[in-house]
Amino acid sequence: MIDPDGKVEIIDNEENYFQTNKIKLIPNIVYDTLSNGKIIARKIPGTINQLAIRGTNSINSKQEPLIILDGQPISQKEMQVLNPNDIKDITILKDASATSLYGSRGRTGVIVITSKSGKVEKLSKRQLRKKLKELEEAQKQAPIQWPVHDPTQDESYESFEENAFESPSTAPLSTFSIDVDNASYTNIRRFINNGQTVPKDAVRVEEMVNFFKYNYAEPTNEHPFTIHTEYSDCAWNSNHKVLKVGLQGRNIPTDNLPASNLVFLVDVSGSMNDQNKLPLLKQSMKILVEQLRKKDKVSIVVYAGAAGMVLPPTSGEDKKTIIDALEKLQAGGSTAGGEGIELAYKIAQENFVKNGNNRVILATDGDFNVGASSNTDMQTLIEEKRKSGVFLTCLGYGMGNYKDSKMETIANKGNGNYAYIDNIQEANRFLGKEFKGSMFAIAKDVKIQIEFNPQHVQAYRLIGYENRKLKDEDFVNDAIDAGELGSGHTVTALYEIIPTNVKSDYFKEPIDLKYSKTENSSTVFGNELATIKFRYKKPDGEKSIEMVQVIENKSIPIENSSDDFKFSSAVAWFGLKLRDSKLVQNKDSEAIKTLAKKGLSNDEDGYKAEFIRLVETVI
Repeated sequence: MIDPDGKVEIIDNEENYFQTNKIKLIPNIVYDTLSNGKIIARKIPGTINQLAIRGTNSINSKQEPLIILDGQPISQKEMQVLNPNDIKDITILKDASATSLYGSRGRTGVIVITSKSGKVEKLSKRQLRKKLKELEEAQKQAPIQWPVHDPTQDESYESFEENAFESPSTAPLSTFSIDVDNASYTNIRRFINNGQTVPKDAVRVEEMVNFFKYNYAEPTNEHPFTIHTEYSDCAWNSNHKVLKVGLQGRNIPTDNLPASNLVFLVDVSGSMNDQNKLPLLKQSMKILVEQLRKKDKVSIVVYAGAAGMVLPPTSGEDKKTIIDALEKLQAGGSTAGGEGIELAYKIAQENFVKNGNNRVILATDGDFNVGASSNTDMQTLIEEKRKSGVFLTCLGYGMGNYKDSKMETIANKGNGNYAYIDNIQEANRFLGKEFKGSMFAIAKDVKIQIEFNPQHVQAYRLIGYENRKLKDEDFVNDAIDAGELGSGHTVTALYEIIPTNVKSDYFKEPIDLKYSKTENSSTVFGNELATIKFRYKKPDGEKSIEMVQVIENKSIPIENSSDDFKFSSAVAWFGLKLRDSKLVQNKDSEAIKTLAKKGLSNDEDGYKAEFIRLVETVI
């Protein structure tokens, strides 16, 4: 494959080479390493595929590699139009093996292609020079037009189906874990700002909504958070309603925060070499280091082909030592993520602070490829480590081979949170301004369960949270993991409601059920829309605490709803548009922007105004 910058990359034969991300292994191509050090790529007969040749040693764009087809040198443009079905095999030569056969012109590498019908022949030096001169003249007359390469084609997202409408007669309970992650929003922002199409499965609506802070009152009782509900019109389906449920975590003053035992787990594999990966990661960690105090401790573990500790536990007061250790990090090698996680948790447990903030901060593009590396492997590993009492924060970086699916799996299963850092401003927001909410849990395993009253609710559906749904019986099971809530954090969930006696194209009333009706329910529960329950544990607790609140069946016009209701509805609406939801009637960007503008308030840092600009960009 020819890169957009005009470079052809040559396959290397370094140890463990095929375990790095520097080679793009594609279906229907077999790679063989020969005894003389050559690597041969052969196409499986009867298959059609574009050949991709990538590696660690890029050729200077001014000195293109020599390409030989059936003994004759050809241009890269000619190579580009070859039919893969006509190719028998490809041999990649470099260094001494290339120059010994093709002289000084082979010093930038040689790609030797043998066709099925071609006759392999060797040219004399004089014939070779003549042919090369002819090619150079031809290339001057007709410059090569490089094909555009989509840098996101190797990114990985977990597929899911959006929540459907359910009847409270057949499914009266809706149970899910809270989600404070906001990686999906910043990742979507990256796509839009780069002028790229947003992958459908990259859109997790709840993470978009929860990127923004809302004006909920703080708790005044013994519980670590308050519950706020609001019921109003649905902007995207005119006959429907929306129920907003908001949580506000208690904001703990910085002086009262417990001591931290932090382990930075940094991916320094070859795939982290891009400017928006390891270099941005280092700058991000510096922002975090600036928040630390004397009583805090930081250790640094790195992993590539193997894992190792590069900084033993160091006081947060000694910022220069920590930053110097970060600055020395360089990328190269394969990605033994599982081994890195094992070592990071081991160090965190060895330095465990009782009643403190014990946390591993994993910074990576998520592309683990050595040892335990599949999503299932990583889930099993992180679930085991969760029992240690050590929390987890995942920071995602980069594009092109970004593995969102692995990052989300790890964060969801590891008593953790997950953010995607697309630029230094986002690093400053998540690791600087929102340091307390990101790094200090005030409650863990927070679950929500809502029971809807069929007298007023014909059908309901939870907007987003598809990967956070729980079985109804899991609500009272303290062994089931759920999300954590940080100091000062807000969490918002939206339900779309089809009231009774409303005809909707998106829901068909189930047949009349004999045993689902409660005797005299209209009298006993006539004014109740739903009952909502919460369960949570203290950060170091094992037994959950329950909170219960009744939601009144009182809807207000959307014009009279709060700014928070209007803005969160606009964000959810935009997410449903990006996912091309089949349950949304109106997907007009102008209408979304208008609603967001009506809810624009409490925006000191301009994040909400930035959202409106993103909506304007997507037609």
